Amino acid sequence: MTHPWSKRSGSRLGGLGVVGALLLAAGAQAALPPTAVGSTAPDEGDPRLEGALLLDATQVKAGGDFRVGVRLKLDPEWHVYWKNPGDSGLATDVSWDVPGVTVGDLRWPFPSTFRTPDGFITTHGYHDEVLLFAPAHVAENASGTLNVSAAVDALACKVHCIPAQLVLTRTVPVGPETVLDPEFAPRFDAAQAQVPAPVGAEGAPRVALALDGATLTAGQPFTGTLTVTGADGKPFAGDVEGDFFVPGRILGVDSVALTRTAPGTFALKGQASSVVPKGEPRLTGALRLGTKATGFTAVDVDTALAPVVAAAGAPAGPAPLKVPSVKDAVGKVQPVVAAAPVAAESSLGLGVALLFAFLGGALLNLMPCVFPVLALKAYGFTRMVQEEKGKVAPHAAAYAGGILATMLLLAGAVLAVRAGGASVGWGFQFQEPLFVAGVSAVLVAFALNLFGVYTLGADGTALAGKVDQSHGLMRSAGEGVLAVVLATPCSAPLLGTAVGFAFAAGPATVVAVFVALGLGLALPFCLLVLVPGLAKRLPKPGMWMERGKQFLGFALLGTTVWLVWVMGGLAGVDGMARLLAFLIAVGLVTWLYGQSQGLEGGRRGVTVALAALVLVGAGAVALRFEEAQASVETRGAAVASHGGAQAWDEAAVTAALAAGQPVFVDFTADWCLTCKFNERTVLSRDDVRQAFLKHNVAFFVADWTRRDARITTKLAEHGRAGVPMYLVLSPGAPDKPEVLNELLTADSVIQAVQRAAECGSPLKGGSVVCARP
Repeated sequence: MTHPWSKRSGSRLGGLGVVGALLLAAGAQAALPPTAVGSTAPDEGDPRLEGALLLDATQVKAGGDFRVGVRLKLDPEWHVYWKNPGDSGLATDVSWDVPGVTVGDLRWPFPSTFRTPDGFITTHGYHDEVLLFAPAHVAENASGTLNVSAAVDALACKVHCIPAQLVLTRTVPVGPETVLDPEFAPRFDAAQAQVPAPVGAEGAPRVALALDGATLTAGQPFTGTLTVTGADGKPFAGDVEGDFFVPGRILGVDSVALTRTAPGTFALKGQASSVVPKGEPRLTGALRLGTKATGFTAVDVDTALAPVVAAAGAPAGPAPLKVPSVKDAVGKVQPVVAAAPVAAESSLGLGVALLFAFLGGALLNLMPCVFPVLALKAYGFTRMVQEEKGKVAPHAAAYAGGILATMLLLAGAVLAVRAGGASVGWGFQFQEPLFVAGVSAVLVAFALNLFGVYTLGADGTALAGKVDQSHGLMRSAGEGVLAVVLATPCSAPLLGTAVGFAFAAGPATVVAVFVALGLGLALPFCLLVLVPGLAKRLPKPGMWMERGKQFLGFALLGTTVWLVWVMGGLAGVDGMARLLAFLIAVGLVTWLYGQSQGLEGGRRGVTVALAALVLVGAGAVALRFEEAQASVETRGAAVASHGGAQAWDEAAVTAALAAGQPVFVDFTADWCLTCKFNERTVLSRDDVRQAFLKHNVAFFVADWTRRDARITTKLAEHGRAGVPMYLVLSPGAPDKPEVLNELLTADSVIQAVQRAAECGSPLKGGSVVCARP
């Protein structure tokens, strides 16, 4: 197997050297508690990464300082990543849990740089061994024994990448003095010597930048000069070697590099991104001065660049230039299928939505909070128009106009909310646990209101009185506004349906849906006016209204059950339990509020305050879905459909094979360097695309960017512990997939899909013989 990164030179230990090194390592590990060491990233039954939780002291004192660190040892040719992994990979993360101790920021030794042979992809990280550590300060009142825990989340890569997780724990006693560990304290000192000195640190070199222009132009290269001086103000006279500058993540800049031109002077060349950032970018990274012979001195770089401006004639916010990925490339690979006309499909969906909106608006008139007022206002409105014969139609139009105007205001509110949501749809909102919890709480509160647990404090009497003070067409229009205002609290589910459709459509559709809703609400009232005698046929208020109100309460609770299920998909069983606990608290709050409505004076205020306290406390404790969400591994990663690429699914693969199509499955991840290398250098080639089109290949992408148990199982079935993995399946032998090499070539992919096509289903005219050549 060929290693895709440039190899490092160095001699190998002989047999005795290996044995000696193993004995030394075993002795060092034996000095650590069993809970402080561990191994992870299994590959072919062998863990590729070993971790150990180290301290530089065997005893610490209250109010004193010490250092905590995680030592990572990797198999040859394996590596983990720096805080800026580069073009691919994931930054190594270490989280500390040390009660009674304040742990500072992680210290990162100067990293190595890895490149693909063609220099196409560059990453930064550590090979062989690295100690990532942080300073720690013990609380003044600490005593007894301190528990130290570290959670490590890394990505170990060679040709393929394997996620690596470790949880390491140990203890350290608190005593009268801090006692340094004679074995491990020197290792921390050695690691500290490799950490770049902070900007402005005493005795550290100083870095200054002078750009050749006052601004950076989006999408264009830029140049400048970086000067380095010693603490004495004189230019740095030493030399540099290797990859002496490692850039950080720089807002508004795609790439930047330094070239030494003279002692203490470096030419800077960079490329501004095509998107104008909101803030002014800063040049950040780590600069290593000196050579192996003279010794290294590393320093952090953090200096202002210049504002990024749009190119002449370009819009202020140009779309970013995107290097084609495998998901973009397969847009032309999918078999061509005749699609239904878009307009017809949209018309059908819009027609159904408008019908539902119209019927829903009409049914609002039967809601308990609207119906009594409807009968009362119908009588008054009928009497008024009878006194003004010949003007029935204008009054009906004015009433409908008042409703439609109010509905248009609601449509504007929907558009404003969508505009403020970063152009995301409703479905996206339901992927937010807090949003789901909020909607669930509102539904439960409304249901309990319909059950009579409490009553809403405001009614329409005062508003109706204001309307009654007006006359003529303005009065009719005011009655339309009144109908919407009174209907809104009772129509939350129906309005939610309309808003849900609106968030998935354009502005014109939003307006159309709300207009249909308004016409439905106006229809019964207009019929009562335009058809004499209908008002007398209206059922009178009675117990049936109370029964209907309670039935609607159960309907709202049924919707809440669905939302609890949605929460299960977002945050797992733990998230569902948190939501149910919060909804119980909401029920208690509404009950307390209902009890307060029968009290007066101070007792009512105390009850309301208690209800508010319960709501805030329950929310603070239960609505912590981020923690629950992070522990869910069954969610998988959402593989977007870019240009026709299909998200991997066993049923879809089976269906494609049954239809006689060869299948190519790309098991990939955004953090996988080799995956990106193959995407850009092989799968995006024109000859590979043409081969896929020629053989009618169905392309599936299994995205492992976030953990997915289904993908993990499939990888294990084929002896893989990580991505990339490429499967080619033929219709004639679907149970014998061909597993391609991790490093793809155009010829290997083209030949594999050709073999799969020739080994087609006999029913589709393919060969029955499916042996590989």
